[in-house]
Amino acid sequence: MASVAQWPALDRMSGDLEGQVYRLMRDRILHGQMPAGRRVPSTRTLALALGVARSTVVNAYDRLKAEGYLQSATGAPTRVATFSSASLSGQAAAPPPHQPRITEFKTGGLFEPGVPDVSAFPHAAWARCLGARGRSLRVHDLGYGDHGGVRELREAILEHIAATRGVIARPEQIVIVPSTGAAIGLLAGVLIRPGEPAGDVVWMEEPGYASAQAILRMAGANLVPVPCDVDGLDITQGIGPRPRLIYVTPSHQYPSGVTMSLPRRLALLEFARSNGAIVLEDDYDSEFQYASRPIAALQGIDRGEVVVYVGTFSKTLAPGLRVAYAVVPRRLVAAVEATQRLRGVVVPIHIQAALADFMREGRFRAHLRHMNAIYAERMAATVAALDRHCGALLEVGSGGGGLQVASWFRDPGTDDVAFVRTINANGFAVRPISALYLGPSRPGLLLGIARMEAEAADAAAAKIARLLEASVTPA
Repeated sequence: MASVAQWPALDRMSGDLEGQVYRLMRDRILHGQMPAGRRVPSTRTLALALGVARSTVVNAYDRLKAEGYLQSATGAPTRVATFSSASLSGQAAAPPPHQPRITEFKTGGLFEPGVPDVSAFPHAAWARCLGARGRSLRVHDLGYGDHGGVRELREAILEHIAATRGVIARPEQIVIVPSTGAAIGLLAGVLIRPGEPAGDVVWMEEPGYASAQAILRMAGANLVPVPCDVDGLDITQGIGPRPRLIYVTPSHQYPSGVTMSLPRRLALLEFARSNGAIVLEDDYDSEFQYASRPIAALQGIDRGEVVVYVGTFSKTLAPGLRVAYAVVPRRLVAAVEATQRLRGVVVPIHIQAALADFMREGRFRAHLRHMNAIYAERMAATVAALDRHCGALLEVGSGGGGLQVASWFRDPGTDDVAFVRTINANGFAVRPISALYLGPSRPGLLLGIARMEAEAADAAAAKIARLLEASVTPA
């Protein structure tokens, strides 16, 4: 068993004792101080040694198990899991005319994915923050200033994502932009070089986010699909020239909803470090987790500075705010900010300052907790209703997190685009999953849950079932 005699004391002044225990053990595992197979201290023993409640250690262990660092079986001691840690050694390497597929589908209907419910937006609190900042902006705030973002907002964002997503950075590494798309476009502008050999190669998880595909193609990228399975993107399946950029959604894969396993994460980081590639981690809606607490970001275990972490307030607050951010490796900050300055991709100062106040007052976290409870209820109701009414035709996803659920047609020969056109002509706005593939596709439906009231989910699913059954051609 691992000794606890030499474990450092916790910083009680900074709070988050559970997070400190989690990071303490995670870092020891990742740095080889606790090798695979070693039995870890019992929760009672470690709690006594650190002077914390046993529940604090239990919760930290549960996080480590969920993320693949620890493994346990009934009646057996908890041990360190087996995985390669090669990706954590060494230093980062220097980063070394296809038309987009655009398919238009209906918006504004039932089950529209990617659209949050803004009816519960905290208007009064936001108006107070916005009004106060509009009246009292300092003189130096009104100049051109720092294009990367207001320092206060950078610090507030970092405080939040460090605590909730395990991100490790400095405030100056955070670049404030109007949208995730703008962040992807900036990174593409810095990294993709179509005139160089293999300078345009981007590896993209398959299936993947259609808007990201389109933005990268517009930047001149040659997209190479890399398949995802139940463990997320498998970097060993990438084929062709080494990429300059690798796009992933590891915490909540879009659209399947799976979480990338720890071995796959470490393999991805090692591949990127060894090949001089940058990983673009799009954390688009991972704040919402219903079956477990949010998985730590890939960026938090990156020791080679090869990950750009991108987040947005569009899903957590409202798309109309037009605020997102990128956490950029230090060696890329100057290039990204220079490109941002040239393109004018900025967020108004008063919006940034107001959002900083909104977060510092605790309003943002309170809103997240409120919406997480609402979305959890709606997701559960939607998944249950789809299983009940459409289970014969669809394999419905687990709905463990996010604002949409993937449902795959049991018949792989189904034309999901045709089905979607029929369904959406009757008041829905679902998406065909086949449209998210670059290569051979698997048919399915992507359904948003954010604006689906729990009590209305059953009737909506029953209507979809009737439409699907009526569209099936008899043998």
